[in-house]
Amino acid sequence: MIEVKELIKTYNQRTAVDKVSFSVKKGEILGFLGPNGAGKSTTMKVLSGFIPATSGTVSVNGFDVAKDPVGAKASIGYLPENPPVYNGMTVEDYLTFAARLHLVPSHRVKAAVADAMEKCALTEVRGRLIGNLSKGYRQRVGLAQAIAHRPPVLILDEPTVGLDPRQIIEIRNLIKSLGGEHTVILSTHILPEVQATCSRVVVIDRGHVVAEDTLAGIANRMQSNVRLTAVVQKNPTGILRRLQSLGGVTSVQAADAADAAAAEFPIYLECGKGVDVRAQVSELCVREGLGLLSLSQERLSLEDAFVRLITSDETTRDVNPAEESR
Repeated sequence: MIEVKELIKTYNQRTAVDKVSFSVKKGEILGFLGPNGAGKSTTMKVLSGFIPATSGTVSVNGFDVAKDPVGAKASIGYLPENPPVYNGMTVEDYLTFAARLHLVPSHRVKAAVADAMEKCALTEVRGRLIGNLSKGYRQRVGLAQAIAHRPPVLILDEPTVGLDPRQIIEIRNLIKSLGGEHTVILSTHILPEVQATCSRVVVIDRGHVVAEDTLAGIANRMQSNVRLTAVVQKNPTGILRRLQSLGGVTSVQAADAADAAAAEFPIYLECGKGVDVRAQVSELCVREGLGLLSLSQERLSLEDAFVRLITSDETTRDVNPAEESR
């Protein structure tokens, strides 16, 4: 549904997006994840036809964005970071206006607007001025205009920025409900946003794609050593060498009793990637009568995996409007 190949976008001597390639399948919700300034918004603007690429190709719903911009744009519903709403219009009037801009046939405009308002839970505020609505509702109006013409593709750029926790949950649930009927690409720098809504993720940093997989797959690939913690009731000094000799164990360390009164002794084991020695550790502790109280394995969190992928805090690479007009 969306194909991006070797996309490059430069401004003067600065490269904002450098050889970015990825694809999005029909009905999929893809997270386009990266830190502020990674090139996310620039990529979304090229995908939507808002700005041209320097080189590379982008196709949306079978239309080349550069060669057939009208066909591509007709296939897209676009919600930029700041919703393109008119505060002096009512919700229904604005969505009617948006549907007509999207060339929805006159006899279908009313039904299309009603459907968009229902999906975005705007029916009760249809007669209110947009400027009098909360930011969460204005965000819903922006999303409603993006789906009013029933496009096969939705491009959402930071759709929950500035919302309160309740509004964030509502918008996330709304985006999830649009998957399947629409192909969605969600650009964000917020990891929980992707966790809550997306089936797959592309991670971009400094204009380059650094990972493309499911979140679990990325965490697994970034996993290095695994840490195992065993807590026993008796001093484990006598078994440390045998623990160290277990295949795949790289280091073993025993701490002093964590709780002298309860006689709890932690043992920390570092193991290589993919190594699981829990069964051997458990058997050894039980056989030696140490009184095994707990055994836990720590893996790299998604947050840690994301941080490892992001290697720089470079100054923003997304370009301001003044630069984009050049």
